[in-house]
Amino acid sequence: MKSILAGLVTVVALSLGADEVLHLLKVYPPWGEPMYQPGLNLLALSYRAVFTVIGGYVTAKLATHSPMRYVAIATGIGLVLGVLGVVAAISVGGLGPLWYPIAIAVTGPPCTLLGGALHVRRSAAPIPSGA
Repeated sequence: MKSILAGLVTVVALSLGADEVLHLLKVYPPWGEPMYQPGLNLLALSYRAVFTVIGGYVTAKLATHSPMRYVAIATGIGLVLGVLGVVAAISVGGLGPLWYPIAIAVTGPPCTLLGGALHVRRSAAPIPSGA
């Protein structure tokens, strides 16, 4: 289970870190203000997708056995969190476009699974000999 937590923490830390940098550089509006610009939301979605792939990779790499089983569990947890994000966005309103949290919830599972699969494939690949 440590591998699952490590993967989730990786995604959250990288995402919030990138957000903070973009807020400090004034690319994003100040914290607490809604961000409706499609380009900025696509930027956030893009790096979050990459960070989610990395999180899946970390989960698989740190799994003691059956890495894709741990990745599948992390995927389920991420999906639940993503759906809760959509519910929160609907409930609170005014946070930005509704398509953004929906896109996060929809893209998270395949990105997590891709990261896990990349680790499994990489660890199964034969090591080239002296070529």
